[in-house]
Amino acid sequence: MATYKKTGSKAKKGQNKIEDKSTTAEVFNTLDETASRSEQFVIKNQNIIFIILGLIVAAVLGYLAYQKYVKGPQEKEAANELAFPKAYFEDAMSNPVAVDSLLTLSLNGADGKYGFIDIANNYNGTKAGNLANYYAGISNLKLKNYKEAIEYLEKFSSNDELLGPTAKGAIGDAFADINQPEDALEYYLKAANLRNNNFSTPFFLFKAGNTAMEIEKYSKALDAFNRIKNEYPNSEEAKNIDIYINKATFASKK
Repeated sequence: MATYKKTGSKAKKGQNKIEDKSTTAEVFNTLDETASRSEQFVIKNQNIIFIILGLIVAAVLGYLAYQKYVKGPQEKEAANELAFPKAYFEDAMSNPVAVDSLLTLSLNGADGKYGFIDIANNYNGTKAGNLANYYAGISNLKLKNYKEAIEYLEKFSSNDELLGPTAKGAIGDAFADINQPEDALEYYLKAANLRNNNFSTPFFLFKAGNTAMEIEKYSKALDAFNRIKNEYPNSEEAKNIDIYINKATFASKK
């Protein structure tokens, strides 16, 4: 009985091995060439590379040193300074007597101590300096110094759930008090949209809605009132919101 013999299989296996070795050799040659070019580049530009690395290391060390020896002590010093005018501010908020004089002391300082204005100017970039802008803005608003109130509150920034919206809303109050209702509306909406919570959001939406009604922007008023009804039904502002929705709806059809 004849037996089928496989021919050429050994030759193909040998050929495959040769091809594999050739491919592997090409890969290693390519890697060697790439490594060689990289080495040549490093050798040629080593002075520049060392300078760049040195600058990076110096920048990192400088930043760490600044944070530890400059920024840290400055933050602590600013926080200590802030305690003095803040005490006057808190007294003014809780004491109906001599409010204006207490707020003036909180702004300008006394007995060689800084007020909010000095802290905001001298400790710019610190947390206490940022807070001083807020307190200076609110103090000026209470004193009816509306331009100054807007100026300081614009400088203040915060990720706090209530402080940020309160500052924006206070700017709206300042514009409302100087009879610039369009600007007031803009800042009330900014305050409402800055954070999403059941206190500041419906509160400033309500102010925005009423301001929009005053300047006959009824669709904006309706949007604000409807947001309170639909998104914040448990808020204080939602209790009688249907009355305001009806007013805005009726006014928009005139």
